[in-house]
Amino acid sequence: MLVPDVYAATCPTRLVLDRVADKWTVLVLGLLTHGPIRFNRLRRAIEGVSQKMLSQTLKSLERDGLIGRKAFPTVPVTVEYSITPLGQTLAATVDALRVWAETHIETVQAAQQRYDAIVSDHC
Repeated sequence: MLVPDVYAATCPTRLVLDRVADKWTVLVLGLLTHGPIRFNRLRRAIEGVSQKMLSQTLKSLERDGLIGRKAFPTVPVTVEYSITPLGQTLAATVDALRVWAETHIETVQAAQQRYDAIVSDHC
């Protein structure tokens, strides 16, 4: 069996990295760790995500086996999403990215301002 090499251009693990490095994936998995959530509640909870982008993200996560989808026979159909055991193994890791971002955002913004000031001085 070949050992995956994520640094190789043709390595399929890059597809997984693309998925888990996506901001919408991080936010969806973080919310689903608290229990099943309906589509519209997810959309309201994640400000800035479009209905189309949320739908694409959920379909991709479902395809990868990270979340499950359950439809209820109501009018209109009610759909609920939940995290799978495989998704749980990833959730803590990607939630650490969210925590890091929240913890270090001020430092990052200060660095951006310093950089922008230096670049604009050289123009």
